[in-house]
Amino acid sequence: MKNVKILGTGCANCRNTLALIEAVAREKEVQITLEKIEDLPSIMSYGVMSTPGVVIDDVVVHAGGVPSRGKVEGWF
Repeated sequence: MKNVKILGTGCANCRNTLALIEAVAREKEVQITLEKIEDLPSIMSYGVMSTPGVVIDDVVVHAGGVPSRGKVEGWF
């Protein structure tokens, strides 16, 4: 099981990133725990200055803009 965190304040890109990750994980039958972090100090603690950010198992794998489907598929 992968621990996935979406870092963002709730903008459309953050919501789209969350939906994309959920969809890809479901399609690939990968079990994930998904957490949404909206608190700016917490987001910045990961070194992310441009949202949305994606953290998988405590490693920042993406920041700034909605990741491509291909990129997300590569994570899983």
